[in-house]
Amino acid sequence: MSILIFIVVLVVLIVVHEFGHFVVAKLAKMRVDEFGLGYPPRAAIIGKIGETLLTLNWLPFGGFVKIFGEDGGEGSRAFATRPRILQALVLVAGITMNLFFAYVLITGALIAGTPRALSPSEVATAQNVQLAVANVLPNSPAAQSGLLPGDSILSAEDGHYAFSGTDPAAFTKFVSDGGGNTTIALSVRHADGKEVLLFARPVTGIVASDPSRPALGVEVATIGVIPVSFGAAIIEGATLTWGAISIVATGLIHFFYGIFTFSADLSQVSGPIGIAGVVGGASASGFGNLLSIMAIISINLALINLIPIPALDGGRLLFVIIESIIRRPINPNVSRAVNSIGFALLILLMVVVTAHDLFRIFS
Repeated sequence: MSILIFIVVLVVLIVVHEFGHFVVAKLAKMRVDEFGLGYPPRAAIIGKIGETLLTLNWLPFGGFVKIFGEDGGEGSRAFATRPRILQALVLVAGITMNLFFAYVLITGALIAGTPRALSPSEVATAQNVQLAVANVLPNSPAAQSGLLPGDSILSAEDGHYAFSGTDPAAFTKFVSDGGGNTTIALSVRHADGKEVLLFARPVTGIVASDPSRPALGVEVATIGVIPVSFGAAIIEGATLTWGAISIVATGLIHFFYGIFTFSADLSQVSGPIGIAGVVGGASASGFGNLLSIMAIISINLALINLIPIPALDGGRLLFVIIESIIRRPINPNVSRAVNSIGFALLILLMVVVTAHDLFRIFS
């Protein structure tokens, strides 16, 4: 199911990207020959949008727009013969559309509601209130029992007393009241929705500020869903989108700097397999979470395409800028060769991160 959801998410985000190219190319009076859903070979012609064929293709992993004259061509409506400012606008339109779509998704997630930490005054009005595991200390009783960040504690009992509720202070008191003399049975729901029974015995010396207090080595918080009003979501969505763009941009800059200096940490990078797992986990946590993850992926797709690497929109935009400076077209054979090299390097990077995903799964 995670793979299917990931494919749907990927197709939506890529089609949104290509739709940006399509709309601006039409507005720029360029001839758009085809808007494809999926990648060739072609399965069927669905219809036409003006002179543009709308096609369905056999490889369901995205979409594409075929603009006449992208690699050189004759005629007033060819991409290569239109003013370079219009060429640049067409190239950045897909990036812009992905960023705008991320804003729409984040706004939608706020309206739908996403789980977040609650203050005591918010608990009464929140939905799906849970006692969630925020952090687990390494080698602690909680870690050894199998508790993970993101788990929800449904109830607990130590043979004498039972705990149920969502108050972190009450749970902490329940754990310490046993004095570390009994094992606690924890009813837990993992992030994937599976409910399990775990056993852990509190020990002293874990809490630095109170080493004599028995503890499990787990930090818990009350979380829940509080939907945001439409008006507030419009404003807050813009702020969160800008913040997400800044964070993603900073991460990409550090990553590509690491590649060029041979110091990149691939353990922090996920390929399609890793992303599919994240998308599947988000969908299981609620519609709002899925929208949020889609927004982050959309921002990544936009900013990666902006990088001036051949075969990406940023690389093609760089060619347009160079042509504007030298006032003549770059030799098509040169541009095709450079694009092929860039594409090969991107495929190599994808193979490396995918292999790393598989290694993490099976190791």
